Amino acid sequence: MRTTIKLDDDLLLEAKEFAARTGRTLAAVVEDAVRESFARRRQSAQRPDRPTLPSFGHGGLRPGVDLDNSAALLDIMDGTDR
Repeated sequence: MRTTIKLDDDLLLEAKEFAARTGRTLAAVVEDAVRESFARRRQSAQRPDRPTLPSFGHGGLRPGVDLDNSAALLDIMDGTDR
């Protein structure tokens, strides 16, 4: 299909130089760049936003744990909270 697109002058120059260096047409370089861009977007859309972390036990916090108190958390992890 034939179409017209407007490209930044520097980008067009770079694409033309790349096409010449690789022995390809400008159209082929642009097509590959668009395909690659779409593939990256599809791939990133398939990735979960947050990793799934394993959990063990019945969930919840240990009695007396305050996640807003980092000093107390360090004491609990060091075993000096008794």
